[in-house]
Amino acid sequence: MSVPSHPALGRRRGLLAAREGAAALETALLLPVLFLLLLGLIEFGRLAWTRTALNFAVQEAARCASVRPGVCGTPSQTAAFAARTVAPLNIPASAFTVSTQACGTQVRAQLSYRFVAYAIFRVAPTLTAQVCRV
Repeated sequence: MSVPSHPALGRRRGLLAAREGAAALETALLLPVLFLLLLGLIEFGRLAWTRTALNFAVQEAARCASVRPGVCGTPSQTAAFAARTVAPLNIPASAFTVSTQACGTQVRAQLSYRFVAYAIFRVAPTLTAQVCRV
């Protein structure tokens, strides 16, 4: 003996078996995740590039102060040289401090890094680099 089926039950089975919008739904669910992943890779790549460039600028400025006193003889000249070393990043010379220590000329940089996608990544890490060279 068969039990008569309800008309709404047949429609539900039809909806569950339908596959026409599956690709659009999968795309709508995965695209924001993939976009966020790509944006995160780009932003943290820029952060690593800036950190590396800051370390390079500090090392080169300390070297310039030790080897080329005509170019980097004063702390302001050394800071300006360090800023020119990382010119594509637009880091101001005021981010660099130069002092004379027991270890030699110490060049220090401190930069508050701001992500381009600040609406998504709301942190602003402070990047620092320091070198002391005789």
